[in-house]
Amino acid sequence: MPELPEVETVRRGLAPALEGRRIAHVTQRRPDLRFPLPDRFAERLTGRRISRLDRRAKYILVHMEPASPSIGEEVLIMHLGMSGRFTIHGPEGARTPGLFHHGMPGAERHDHIVFDMEDGTRIVYADHRRFGFMDLVAGAALEASAHLAALGPEPLGNGFSAVILAERLKGRRTPIKAALLDQRTVAGLGNIYVCEALWRAGISPNRSAASVAGPVRSERLAAAIRSVLTDAIAAGGSTLRDYAHTDGELGYFQHAFSVYDREGQACSKPGCGGTVKRIVQSGRSTFYCPGCQR
Repeated sequence: MPELPEVETVRRGLAPALEGRRIAHVTQRRPDLRFPLPDRFAERLTGRRISRLDRRAKYILVHMEPASPSIGEEVLIMHLGMSGRFTIHGPEGARTPGLFHHGMPGAERHDHIVFDMEDGTRIVYADHRRFGFMDLVAGAALEASAHLAALGPEPLGNGFSAVILAERLKGRRTPIKAALLDQRTVAGLGNIYVCEALWRAGISPNRSAASVAGPVRSERLAAAIRSVLTDAIAAGGSTLRDYAHTDGELGYFQHAFSVYDREGQACSKPGCGGTVKRIVQSGRSTFYCPGCQR
């Protein structure tokens, strides 16, 4: 499933095609994705001007200007699930809306939602597994919505620090790997980047969360989380199975994995000499180096 860097990469790809533009028409080719689509979904989006795109954890947030004085700002919440992807298309001769641009396509079997913008740009959402979803909520109720209300701090935001991380780990007996996958601890982290961050911090995934709450380990881990996410976004995210950018290109951070999916390979940390090991925690593969992660 796409993690924070992949979702942020998609958000950045969509922004030039959507921000400040009006939706001319929405084609809804089925009544549901993972969940039923909101009532009058296409009708409520048609004619709306998009003010900005944000991201919260693994959600893309499309803020739309009020349709009328009686209808305030609404936000389209989009989650990619396991295989959801957007592709941006433009008619020949039209101004390219950013770096992500293709010729106009024909309809494909798994193209479930199509956004036609007033400038002729077309954004297609395809999802062959249909684990993604879209929802519409009032802007004033966004943070209290069922999707966002329980989320922890954004790891790249000002609300995240070693102190905040330590507070959320204090007294927890669960392994640190499981604690970091809990979206209430830190928002947006998934299996790949938790493995990579723990390696960078030199912390074993088997260590209890409470034992990482001290000032030294929490500082190392908070810094590692920030650095691995920043590096992954700069590289365009990772591509495993279905994920791709809005231009259809693959991500490249997987070529820089230090432990993830490197079972049996030598640890790349200078002076370590250990070998990457794979274990299973809560049904998920964990990759780490017993030599340097304690």
